Amino acid sequence: MNRPELADFLRRCRTRLAPADVGLAEGVRRRTPGLRREEVAQLAGMSADYYTRLEQSRGPRPSRQMLTALARALRLTADERDHLFHLSGEEPPREAGGSGHVRPGLLLVLDRLHDTPAQVVSDFGDVLAQNAMAAALLGDVSARPPALRNVVRRMFTDPSARALFPEEDHETLARHHVANLRAVLAARPDDPRPAALVTELRAQSPQFARMWDDHEVAVRRSDTKRFRHPVVGELELDCEVLLSPEHDQRLIVYTARPGSAAYERLRLLKVVGLQDLAVG
Repeated sequence: MNRPELADFLRRCRTRLAPADVGLAEGVRRRTPGLRREEVAQLAGMSADYYTRLEQSRGPRPSRQMLTALARALRLTADERDHLFHLSGEEPPREAGGSGHVRPGLLLVLDRLHDTPAQVVSDFGDVLAQNAMAAALLGDVSARPPALRNVVRRMFTDPSARALFPEEDHETLARHHVANLRAVLAARPDDPRPAALVTELRAQSPQFARMWDDHEVAVRRSDTKRFRHPVVGELELDCEVLLSPEHDQRLIVYTARPGSAAYERLRLLKVVGLQDLAVG
């Protein structure tokens, strides 16, 4: 049980909720934002003293039933509920692995995607495999040293990685990376790789350190992203994330809507490949 992290997470989840969010009256003026401790305790069916001790890093280990009640009271997402369980030293209803070996089934799918970018990424950001279209869109990871094959590290330490996205999207993308990494670290606290990455980035990147302290948590899901390619221009692509059964590897497929400008630019990218037509 990680009492300090659990206490911080509970406090932040409590302060982001308004009474109206959980069906309570606003009442008298509040000095601080969010719910009061006794309101959370009431919603979870526990004593106010017990909940207060949890927020003060001195409470006993909650039971699984109590964790479920807290997750419901604090309106946690499924990812946040899993995070709560992990911080309390309990396994949520799923298991997570940590292998860097690409699953044969994922490689089989990757090999059959010829006209759309796709790559296999570990849950903490290491690019493990990519097809030719992904190399053309995102850069060929095989040409980089292993440390620079991690998308989270590059987002916070390599300006060229950020240049791939419009500047106004940088903050949101960075937060998504941090929230996902926090979920991974809680799920596998004994895995040295995500823990070392967090330690490194907290020391090297003030932005990462600031976002890490916000204690946001969310497993990476399907999304839409904008890319700025130096040859074919801007592409708005749907990013579908397919999880391995162990949830430690993701096959990410980037697609464009038929008939859109991005769809035509992807077709051009397939022809261009890794050539740099901007030179000369």
